[in-house]
Formats: sequence, structure tokens, C-alpha cells
Amino acid sequence: MADAPFLLLSIRGEDEAADDEYGAMMRFAGLDEPGMHRIRLTHRELGDIDLSHWSGIILGGGPYNVSDERVAKSPTQVRVETELAGLLAEVVERDFPFLGCCYGVGTLGATVGAVVDRSHPEPVGGLTVALTAEGRQDPLFAGLPDTFDAYGGHKEAASVLPPHVTRLATSADCPVQAFRVGTNVYATQFHPELDLTGICTRIDVYKTYGYFAPETAESLKEAARQRSVTHPMAILRTFVQRYTRSA
Repeated sequence: MADAPFLLLSIRGEDEAADDEYGAMMRFAGLDEPGMHRIRLTHRELGDIDLSHWSGIILGGGPYNVSDERVAKSPTQVRVETELAGLLAEVVERDFPFLGCCYGVGTLGATVGAVVDRSHPEPVGGLTVALTAEGRQDPLFAGLPDTFDAYGGHKEAASVLPPHVTRLATSADCPVQAFRVGTNVYATQFHPELDLTGICTRIDVYKTYGYFAPETAESLKEAARQRSVTHPMAILRTFVQRYTRSA
């Protein structure tokens, strides 16, 4: 019997960034297109998702911010966030395997009652992630060193987690780099799919999106080259290995 595929939900309207994200997710997870289906929520509605058809769900990042005022959100963003809110409520209720990358902190955080605001932004580029005591014991982070380099960049973050949510990782500028809800529902603020090529692609695509001054793009790429980012990708592989099940 074939394995049930994983589902990647993308909020990237820009083809170059969306395709790079999809390729990286598959590469580091060890999957191909039949093993990881993609829905670009900027291009189509989510529709009905029967969780029994999937091994797990991954939500990618992008330029949306849950904490933005509603009047500042496009109709597409409002639709996407409404659809995701319904799906994530079911995911949390059923403790269904889920990994939200960057934007997942905002969407999943809003679902479970975290405070999501702009108190702890991080510039685009490299950062050092430190696992908490709970993170060192978590099976998704098994095998990772206590501290490791990753790539990220975000405007919003979770500043306060509710008591029933487990913080798994932190960084110098952002108190919540990863958390778990229940046993199988995860979010990371850093991007486990990003390598050097990926971060340089994101810098090029999003240089006019307010993350940084456009004229600093090349210096950000050079700074990214000074980091050795090799560990975060293992999270994707472990997620797939842990949750793959027969269709």
C-alpha cells in the first residue's frame, strides 16, 4: 500500500520564491511531488481538507502577518487566514501532525491563544537557535545540537505562550523560536527549509517588502554566507520519517 502524501500549504504569491520553497521542502524532507502535494493559497481556495488523506501538513512562510490590522490585509490574506483558522482548529483538536514554518507561529499561535505581536522581530539572515530543556527532549528535534545556526527573518512573533503550549527553542532576539501543541503540532519561527541558496532567493524576491532597506540586499547575502546552516533541515526529514503512514 502506498504512503499517504504530505500536504504543503503555500502563501507565497511570487513564483520564484514559491517554487524554491517547494523544491527545498521536498529535497530536505526526502520526498518527491507525489509524496508532497502543494496548494498555493494565494492562487486557489483551500477547499475541504480530509485529514485522513494525508500523513501530515506543512505550512510555509511568506509576507503575511497575522497581527496586521484587518484593514491593512488584502482580501486574499483575509480569506487565507480564515481558511487556515478553521483547518488549524481541527488540527489542534485532533492533534494531527503539523509543522508551521515562520508564518506557522502566527497562525498556530493565534489558534491556541498565544500573544502574537511585533515585539520581537528579527532581521533577514542568520541567527542562532537554542533548544530549551523541553526541546532537547522532543522527538522532532532529536539529534540536533543544543544550539545551531538557522536562517530567518520576520516582523511578528509569539511573545507569550499559554500554559498548555511547550516552548522548544529560543534565540537572543526572539523568545519563541519553536513550540509544540499537544504531541504532534509544531511551529518554528526560523525556516527549516532554508539553505544559503534559499535565503539569497528570498532576499532578492522580498527586497521591497519592508523587511530591510533594498540597498542592503547584497550585504545581507554576504552576511548569510558567513553562517554554516546545516542542522535545521533535519527537522523536515524527521517530521516525515516520524509521521509517514500508509494511505
